[in-house]
Amino acid sequence: MRRIDVIGIGVGVFAAGGLLYLAFSWAGLDGLSAGIWSQVVFVAGLLGWTATYLGRALGKKMTYYQQLEDYEEAVLQKRLEEMSPEDLAQLQAEIEQERLETAQPESAQRSVK
Repeated sequence: MRRIDVIGIGVGVFAAGGLLYLAFSWAGLDGLSAGIWSQVVFVAGLLGWTATYLGRALGKKMTYYQQLEDYEEAVLQKRLEEMSPEDLAQLQAEIEQERLETAQPESAQRSVK
């Protein structure tokens, strides 16, 4: 985000606060109450936005994570395409061996219990 964008957003939020204050004043609230209620609306909006941001960040639903996942998948796909048939067969054998090794301790633990 560029500096001018941040400045624009700041001016926009400032203007929205003023318009919200005027709307509350026009609705019949005195100056103090209109100011308090406009602050309440802005704090509630800020807390809501923060909650959605934290939800996306903790759930890894942000653009960065999606791009990283897509990149890793593309790199792995390219490596697989570049492998010779012998290398692919060796990789499959190694994967199958690891599966058997991880399955055996689980079955051994079940029989012990």
